Amino acid sequence: MDNENDNQFNMNVESHNNTYDDKQFNFSPNNKFKKTNSKTNYNSGFGKTVFVPFISGIVGATLVIGTCFGIPSIKEKLIGRKSFTTFSTSANSSDNSTNLVNLSEFSNTSVSVAEKILPSVVGISVTYQINSFFGNSTGEATGSGIILTEDGYIVTNNHVISSENSSYYAIEEATGIKVKLYNDSNSYDAKVIGTDAVTDLAVLKIEKTGLTPATIGNSNDVKVGEFVIAAGNPLGMDYSVTSGIVSAVNREVESDGTTYNAIQIDAAINSGNSGGALVNSKGEVIGINTLKFAGTGVEGIGFAIPISSTTSIIDQLIQYKTVKRPYIGIYGSSVDSATAQRYNIPEGIYVESVEKDSPADKAGLKQTDIITKIEGKEVKSVNELNQIKYNYNIGDTVKLTVYRDKAETEISIVLSEQPAEKESSNNQQPNQNNNNQGGFNSGSIFDFFR
Repeated sequence: MDNENDNQFNMNVESHNNTYDDKQFNFSPNNKFKKTNSKTNYNSGFGKTVFVPFISGIVGATLVIGTCFGIPSIKEKLIGRKSFTTFSTSANSSDNSTNLVNLSEFSNTSVSVAEKILPSVVGISVTYQINSFFGNSTGEATGSGIILTEDGYIVTNNHVISSENSSYYAIEEATGIKVKLYNDSNSYDAKVIGTDAVTDLAVLKIEKTGLTPATIGNSNDVKVGEFVIAAGNPLGMDYSVTSGIVSAVNREVESDGTTYNAIQIDAAINSGNSGGALVNSKGEVIGINTLKFAGTGVEGIGFAIPISSTTSIIDQLIQYKTVKRPYIGIYGSSVDSATAQRYNIPEGIYVESVEKDSPADKAGLKQTDIITKIEGKEVKSVNELNQIKYNYNIGDTVKLTVYRDKAETEISIVLSEQPAEKESSNNQQPNQNNNNQGGFNSGSIFDFFR
């Protein structure tokens, strides 16, 4: 037995020494547990010196990274800011997933734009004297405006402060105009500097300095789909903003007999928004909110006057209190396609009369002429004629193509300044001439061609 145990022990020792060549262990022949205790001590030392520190390091690093990513300011410094982050979360079924979008950057843009434009938007309240069958009374209308200068010049829509007549009542000129500023409980009296019914613009002035003028952008650069915010005072609720996109540009719309080239938007426009600011994602004014389409089944259609088309008008209103426009001097009406086919004449503008000593009179334009083109561009209505004419300055020469005696002829006209009484008449009754502007009246041509 002794020999057998010794042999067994020696085999174990030899095997152990082969396994740990770099560490020689000596065991006593009388102690059978030395080998087992040595192995147990080795495993305990490995756990304490390697495994536990390794796991602790992983746990600690996870906590530190998780804490850093939970703090936005540290997270932004580590990985930067992203405009939009898209990720998916799975529901109970692997086939059902929802894409979520982080809109924090979009929200931050809206907040920044609102904070920039609101100090430059004002509320306007107008008091009118109303005459009706039931006697005289006082009415009030509200609108919005945009601060142009730090010393109190403000632009708004002409229809916000102009009179409007109906078959039931007559509204006199405004008896009082008040302006309310952002974060200011006071109201300030405003005086009218100038108005223009053709472009639906008006300039007001309040006696206050230190105002925040709006930053004017370039509406010629506006793109369909661009983010916009409309700021104003809808329904008397001060300093509201609505957001949307540009639905269309150069949209031709007609209101009260006046045709506009407008920016179409889907941002909500309500009563009281007129005259307010339409701004882009930089907080720059790209338009003046002017009107919306309303009715059953109509939603999200509003319009703004492109700001780049207003700058020269505003400058003239401030400098001259009116707009100096080129003038031809005729009264006319449109020849539509049905009339043209019936009488075998071209479509265009039938000249009903020519004002004495006007540019038209001096150039030889005659009653019964039909104007078909101006500077080579076809015109079928007085609005179209005026839109082209207003691109020229006083003193410029324009060429009209005229149908006379069953033949076309060309007449050159030197444009002069529109007389004050013509401008005044238009401003007082802008709805009289539904088909014309700038001194044209509608009439019938049937008697002449019958």
